[in-house]
Amino acid sequence: MGFESATPACVLLRHLVEAFNELSLKEMSMKVVVVGAGIGGLIAALALLKKGFDVQVIEQAKELVGLGAGLQISPNGNRILAALGLTDAMARVASEPQGKKVRLWNSGQTWNLFDLGVASRERYGFPYLTVHRGDLHQVLVDAVTALKANAITTGVRIDSMEVRGDEVAIISGGREIAIADVVVGADGVHSQVRQSLIGEDRPRFSGIIAWRGVIEAMALPAHLRQPYGYNWVGPGAHVVNYPLRGGELVNFVGVVEQQGWEVESWTEKGSIDACLQDFAGWHDDVQTLIRALHTPFRWALMGREPMPRWSYGRVTLLGDACHPTLPFLAQGAVMAMEDGFILARCLEASPDDPSTALARYERARMERTARVVQGSAANATRFHNPQLAHAQGAAKYIDEEWSEARVKERYDWLFSYNAETVPV
Repeated sequence: MGFESATPACVLLRHLVEAFNELSLKEMSMKVVVVGAGIGGLIAALALLKKGFDVQVIEQAKELVGLGAGLQISPNGNRILAALGLTDAMARVASEPQGKKVRLWNSGQTWNLFDLGVASRERYGFPYLTVHRGDLHQVLVDAVTALKANAITTGVRIDSMEVRGDEVAIISGGREIAIADVVVGADGVHSQVRQSLIGEDRPRFSGIIAWRGVIEAMALPAHLRQPYGYNWVGPGAHVVNYPLRGGELVNFVGVVEQQGWEVESWTEKGSIDACLQDFAGWHDDVQTLIRALHTPFRWALMGREPMPRWSYGRVTLLGDACHPTLPFLAQGAVMAMEDGFILARCLEASPDDPSTALARYERARMERTARVVQGSAANATRFHNPQLAHAQGAAKYIDEEWSEARVKERYDWLFSYNAETVPV
């Protein structure tokens, strides 16, 4: 007999069973607190919510403002965004460059680095996109809050954590603000969660500072609005520019070896005159880009060795909180995205044993992220090589270092990574 034709007693029993099952599911649902509403934290939250976990994101900023400038999202990152149902949303806010090119600092001579656009989709199955960090951030905020309206709490800075058996208490302002089965520290390079676990980190200044900013594309001549990404390379410095927001904006990053200034902050304002001075003698196109910046920001690039461990019981880290990297492989945001997605897979695979799940997550991510940290540091040397000072030596050096074989060696292993199927 089906419930549809059941007696009133059976109907009542059905409702009781459904209510009990719903209550049981809620009681069994793992509570995950993600500290930090940046790119990696929101990817983790979204992936976990889609898998049925109870997620709360705690963010110290009072408002969710889209800080930052441009990000490059390679195919391995766009695979994750597609898996989370964000392909259409990204198409509305991102740019899809046709390719990447290398240009010489003084003459502007150009070499193809690799093709993107159709070539990326054919080779890796997903596009290579460039996007304003604020636009990507808003896409993720919208996706998370669509699943759980009150998922993100702002204006809360954690002080410490207390492990209480199978639970972790989050302390802020001297009081307990949340109890979780799992805590994820996605709170960036100055992570409070990491500090609670292992104490202060000890970064070393890399001897490199970076300028960044965005430019209204229509303020530039037509040849600087082409749909390509450019890596300008020179002795002791390099410049990157690429389109954002469907070509409405152009992102600028200028990196220079320099001593005497070591402020590690994305929001430290500089001046156009100081930026021009750092790139004196560079091609007129670089000078034009700098002069068109609305507000140039600068930050000191700090080096950190890969951590030997970042999971402790029911607490773990992701993204810049555990493997901050120099930005010379354009993988910092994408590594945080991979972390968040893989973390959700591991917790789904071992919902009854969070500590084991976090250990598996760490093992799955440790070698790859360490390789990115090391590869990024190597690229700094490659982009700034002294042989780039003169045209003859530069041409030979670029032909060798950016040959098709060398480029594939540096990037294929990154772009072909499948976070949906990699063993965990």
